[in-house]
Amino acid sequence: MLLYLIAVSVALTTGLMIVAGTLVLPSRSRAVRMRMAELGLNEFDSLDERRRREQNRGRLREVLETVGERIAPDSWASGSLRAKLAHAGYREPTAVIFFLGIRITAAVSMFAVGLILAALAELNGILITLMGLWGWVFGWVIPGFILRTQVKKRQKEIQKALPDALDLLVICVEAGLGLNQALMRVAAEMRHHSTIMTDEIVLTNLQIRAGTPRDQAMMEMAYRTGVPDVRSLVTMLVQTERFGTSIARSLRIHADSLRTRRRQRAEEAAAKTTIKLVFPLAMCIFPALFVVILGPAIIQIVRALSGV
Repeated sequence: MLLYLIAVSVALTTGLMIVAGTLVLPSRSRAVRMRMAELGLNEFDSLDERRRREQNRGRLREVLETVGERIAPDSWASGSLRAKLAHAGYREPTAVIFFLGIRITAAVSMFAVGLILAALAELNGILITLMGLWGWVFGWVIPGFILRTQVKKRQKEIQKALPDALDLLVICVEAGLGLNQALMRVAAEMRHHSTIMTDEIVLTNLQIRAGTPRDQAMMEMAYRTGVPDVRSLVTMLVQTERFGTSIARSLRIHADSLRTRRRQRAEEAAAKTTIKLVFPLAMCIFPALFVVILGPAIIQIVRALSGV
């Protein structure tokens, strides 16, 4: 009975998080669908329905932000949590409060679900308390797990797209363009390859145009992404500009080292495959082979012994 309650609570928690994610978290596919609806390319999505969904999403966001602002302390609105949200692409001023509202709401909801399920199963007081605490912990941990997954996915895409963007930057700088114009050209060429990398470069160009010093704008890009390769590139560009050395030569050397690092990562991943294949072989393939090969022999041995 306890395992059944745990399975039901896990399913309810997963459904709750999926519904909250689809209603609140930004999605690129949803933005594409909205743009197609504005162009009249989607006949199944009317304007009233889209406005109704936007209103419901706005109300839900306001409620979650209010919960996070009322309950969460001010010290949580800065530090590592804000950095993780920035790495995941959430740079709004209310991103921390909104995320804390999601965490608190999910924890309270799953605490109530655990108590209700335990009460319906007519468990004793200790098991009811354990189910409620388990639901609280599960509801608190799941948003953080989803956030870490989004951070890893975004950083992986930036890490894959950075060598190609750096090669384009080297070509543009060696062709005679300035660094700002070269960044704009790279952003235009990389749009179909990696949208995340393009957005980061465009945002850095906008900050430079708004009057932010170039070294500070690049350091902010390194902070937003949280990728070590981007941080090393920004550090190299800042030092090159500070000491007055050749930007094109420095970029070419750094691009060569970055390509070597990418090849080493690929070789490391390929070397790990043999170790990762041991567990599927031992747990899935070998038992099936033993059943197929030794099964008939065991059946014959049992029949022979039973006849004796």
